[in-house]
Amino acid sequence: MAVNETVKYGIIGVGMMGREHLINLHHLRTQGVVVVCIADPHLPSQQLALELAQSFDWPVKVFSGHQELLDSGLCDVVVVSSPNMTHYQILMDILNHPKPHHVLVEKPLCTTVADCRKVVNAARKRPDMLVQVGLEYRYMPPVAKLIEIVKGGTLGQVKMVAIREHRFPFLVKVNNWNRFNSNTGGTLVEKCCHFFDLMRLFAGANPVCMMASGAMDVNHKDEIYDGKVPDIIDNAYVIVEFDNGARGMLDLCMFAEGSKNEQEISVVGHTGKGEAFVPESIVRFGSRMEGRDGVQTLKTENRLIKYEGLHHGSSYLEHLNFLSLIRVKGAKTAAVDLNDGLISVAMGVAAQLSIEKGRFVNIEEVLVEHNC
Repeated sequence: MAVNETVKYGIIGVGMMGREHLINLHHLRTQGVVVVCIADPHLPSQQLALELAQSFDWPVKVFSGHQELLDSGLCDVVVVSSPNMTHYQILMDILNHPKPHHVLVEKPLCTTVADCRKVVNAARKRPDMLVQVGLEYRYMPPVAKLIEIVKGGTLGQVKMVAIREHRFPFLVKVNNWNRFNSNTGGTLVEKCCHFFDLMRLFAGANPVCMMASGAMDVNHKDEIYDGKVPDIIDNAYVIVEFDNGARGMLDLCMFAEGSKNEQEISVVGHTGKGEAFVPESIVRFGSRMEGRDGVQTLKTENRLIKYEGLHHGSSYLEHLNFLSLIRVKGAKTAAVDLNDGLISVAMGVAAQLSIEKGRFVNIEEVLVEHNC
């Protein structure tokens, strides 16, 4: 695709996150980006997205289903931001469609390891398509800075990665689909695939086994939908052992609105320690040799960000990166590929299984069981 050629986008699923993608793409309009079509069976979501597009002077074509959008031939790139449980079929339909479409799919890749594997296999047959998974936390300025520090060797060989997310409960989504494990994959898949992805990045390794403890202790207990009470956990501790000897720990609480930071990340190597704080956008790092007095504090920012949005500018940077890859001639490799998406889901599935069984779960259990 030529550098100056207009890139035409379609968005499948225009609920809250789909409209967030629409706004981000509008802020990339000077880069030769235009959204030409949307698809969603939910009429109120359709209407909100249409009004938003009209405010941007984008005359989008509206479809009720993703297959109609694909068959229209209107777009070059598809953003998949529909509910988690719909990802698998939509992705398979995109990958099997005669017209190639580059794809940015929201996390999680799918809700099960088996479905992730089928998507990975289907994508291997489509070298003409670039598929990237929306694990955009990598792009948050403080997280990106900490990744840079770690990969630069400042902390030495990484031994421990601790990630705390203390936040508000899950938001209300269309038809309350996100209240049930069968739709989301479970909280540790739906929400925490982000953090398992970051742990792999920081550790520079793959998971071997996981142990988790969690429950639904506070949120959603008094809610009933079609006669069913939600079953999504709202807090958990997860321990991860990696194949290079590093360890990870996740501390999740979704009834912790009284927190200064939503995410706190700590990475400790054999010679130093680094930390990142979101949304304060602060990074701290120091060495064992210099001790507490030598700890440096940085306020991070990325001047490329034109829209902060719901994720502190990370979605904008994700789109900017994806657009640049689309325009590269020849073979392309996604910044966050399908294997990254698969492993982040597998880690979430293993953690959920550990809670259910009350024991350590070897990652091979969920990979082999699902023919991975």
